[in-house]
Amino acid sequence: MFDFIFPRVRKSDPLTSFVAADSAKELAKKHGSLIVSCLVHHGPLGKDGIATHTGLDGNQVARRLKELETQGWIELTGKTVASKSKRQEREWRTTLVRV
Repeated sequence: MFDFIFPRVRKSDPLTSFVAADSAKELAKKHGSLIVSCLVHHGPLGKDGIATHTGLDGNQVARRLKELETQGWIELTGKTVASKSKRQEREWRTTLVRV
């Protein structure tokens, strides 16, 4: 479903970084799928709301949001919502039809 083609390593990085980046591709696909599915089923949410519903931590969600937006799976709503710490964060929605 998702094809994460984003670079996760620099040419100057050691071989171990290339191995780690290769293994991260599948994890990125899994996280991306969880995030889009969450937004389809729960509607627009902020990063922390997505994290709560998916079981991912906020950092894992944040790393995928821009990639999913670039690929056209999600978009910003233009609104903000309260985060877990009561600060304002951007709200995201899926571009897919809600089931």
